[in-house]
Amino acid sequence: MAAEVLPSARWLYRGEPDQSQRAVLVQFSNGKLQNPDNMHFILYNSKDTTNPRKRTQRILAAETDRLSYVGNNFGTGALKCNTLCRHFVGILNKTSGQMEVFDAELFNMQPLFSDESLESKPTLESQTKTFREKMDSCIEAFGTTKQKRALSSRRMNKVGNESLNLAVAKAAEDIIDTKGVNALVSDAIQDDLQDDSLYLPPCYADAAKPEDVYKFEDILSPEEYEALANPSEVFRKVTSEEILKMIEENSHCSFVIEALKSLPSSEESRDRQARCIWFLDTLIKLRAQKVIKRKSALGPGIPHIINNKLLKHFTCLTYNNGSLRNLISNSMKAKITAYVIILALHMNDFQIDLTVLQRDLKLSEKRMIEIARAMRLKISKRKVSLAADREEDHRIGTLSIPLPPAQTMDRQSKRRKIT
Repeated sequence: MAAEVLPSARWLYRGEPDQSQRAVLVQFSNGKLQNPDNMHFILYNSKDTTNPRKRTQRILAAETDRLSYVGNNFGTGALKCNTLCRHFVGILNKTSGQMEVFDAELFNMQPLFSDESLESKPTLESQTKTFREKMDSCIEAFGTTKQKRALSSRRMNKVGNESLNLAVAKAAEDIIDTKGVNALVSDAIQDDLQDDSLYLPPCYADAAKPEDVYKFEDILSPEEYEALANPSEVFRKVTSEEILKMIEENSHCSFVIEALKSLPSSEESRDRQARCIWFLDTLIKLRAQKVIKRKSALGPGIPHIINNKLLKHFTCLTYNNGSLRNLISNSMKAKITAYVIILALHMNDFQIDLTVLQRDLKLSEKRMIEIARAMRLKISKRKVSLAADREEDHRIGTLSIPLPPAQTMDRQSKRRKIT
């Protein structure tokens, strides 16, 4: 009788052609499985096939008569050994002697108790959840670290906003109960009238002389005025030839050129006028900028005390891309305009050509008149002669006692609509 010949065993590695063909190995965290035939397993694969981090995510659920189990290959509950080593499962065909070898993945199954399990029927709470709340729940369970961080930040902001809204509402109720509606309306009207004066220096409306309405010391302190002696020397000693060169090079604005042409002959008056012209010229150049990135960006010839004054009073300190910079906002531009007007008034016996200043500051006539009226100047028109026997109308601003009432553009517009 011939001996039975068994075929030789051969290994055939199937590789990993498809995620669904990976074998699943399970271990139970609370003990060993006594009756494997009583287990029912369900494997869930991620539907996100575009994200390389999510398309390999799988959840394995198991049920017995006593407990339910769940395990996953991602998140905090995933086993580290899946990334540190590889697992294989071999299936031997006894007839052919060939063993098929598959890649495998190990799942740590943990018991899911009744208070943690999902009920088969949706509860009233789950039915009333919004789409956003359901999405947040999914992010908590399956979201990336970045998504969970964004969710936590959004929830904290929501709590902060709700607390702030409650505090504001409570404060508003207290104010209304204390002052009454009529008093609040009156305060609001008064605030509207004062909006345009926020960027003005102190105004002494009861002053007896024009020079005391806006005091020169509020524009330049004695220390700042003294610091202008050296930089203003070039203006104090300017010649007619140098003025012509300034005009050709367009290095200074029209108002400054005209002021230099009419410098007084008296040494003391000439020195004061030169200092004022230099500071006014610096303010106009500052207003033309948008951002000052360095403290020395205003120029090497500016005294330290003047440089600090300009940055502190006429710029807003901002933080951008890891560095501090000084921003000249629209409100700061309006403030610079007001200071230029006041300084020009002190230089010209409290009457100035607003049209010339408006063009030097690159403002619209409407905005210039709005600021001038907020400063309580009297506005008039004057014919100004130009070259080739031409004339044009210029707006003239005069600071005189008694002061006219301050007017804003809003009040002017409402008055025009009524009339």
